[in-house]
Amino acid sequence: MNRVQSEIHVWGTVVFVDCASATISQSQLQVAVGHVKDYCEHIDNVFSTYKESSTVSQLRRGQIDIENCDAEVREVWELCQQAKWISDGAFDPWAVAGGFDPSGLVKGWAADKCADMLIAAGAQHVQVNAAGDLSLRGGYFDTADGVVKPWKIGVVNPDNRLEVLQTFEITDGAIATSGTYERGAHISDPYTGMIAIGAKSATVVGPDGAMADALATALMVAGHDGAKWFTQPEISEYLVWVIERHEDSAWSL
Repeated sequence: MNRVQSEIHVWGTVVFVDCASATISQSQLQVAVGHVKDYCEHIDNVFSTYKESSTVSQLRRGQIDIENCDAEVREVWELCQQAKWISDGAFDPWAVAGGFDPSGLVKGWAADKCADMLIAAGAQHVQVNAAGDLSLRGGYFDTADGVVKPWKIGVVNPDNRLEVLQTFEITDGAIATSGTYERGAHISDPYTGMIAIGAKSATVVGPDGAMADALATALMVAGHDGAKWFTQPEISEYLVWVIERHEDSAWSL
């Protein structure tokens, strides 16, 4: 079993890639990871709200319309619309200062794209971790006993990064956690325009990284009020684990 691990410094954070294969060589895996790095840099150039030349920055300034954007930007725009509708507006990339900001969805979306690129290149076991938004494929090959097992993803205490409070086992799918871990209180409440105070940490597990990312962001706004969203058939496959902000408690679905 050949294996490559890599850290990609992009998007103002680190994207960690772990991929393994019994069918292609280590050098082929390294080439595939190189293509993922190039793709991540491309995504930054398209979706960054900090780069004046990015497509999203031009959208925010009104210099272009969504109809004139490339297909990938229109895809993210449409996914944002779906997530806004499903979350009753708790996820709303249009209700932020400066205009459209898809940052609460695009990392999960891009992590899925990266994982699929690696699988297409011949990797069989893949983890792409975009700072709390993970896409997982094919389980984890345990070299100790030669057995494929689910990836074990721990969710840490937002008040103590050394303490793991919950663990999820995932073979294929996505998991996204939003909280104050890396960037402090950075998620705004689209209803009030102020900092979100619904939850301290929100984790969503499901088949699609973009939706998991968006829903985790929305739950930071809504807290327990967001539980009702998950009765909708569109997201019936998703699991939720949330730490409430004002209570010493957590809840799950």
